[in-house]
Amino acid sequence: MGKTSEAQLRAVKAYQQRNKEKTRIDGYHRTARLFIRTHAMEEDLDELEELIAERREALNCGDK
Repeated sequence: MGKTSEAQLRAVKAYQQRNKEKTRIDGYHRTARLFIRTHAMEEDLDELEELIAERREALNCGDK
């Protein structure tokens, strides 16, 4: 068994159950960073820059 106590594991699981949306989004965030830092090629970065610009534009249009 690992160093993490049973109580801590239960607490983490309970938090994840109460905060499903935040947990899911946090996972996407970690995955995106890992991809960009370790696996993305030049073409991937170009595509991501375009997607980011489109998303920013959509967010800015929603503010008005």
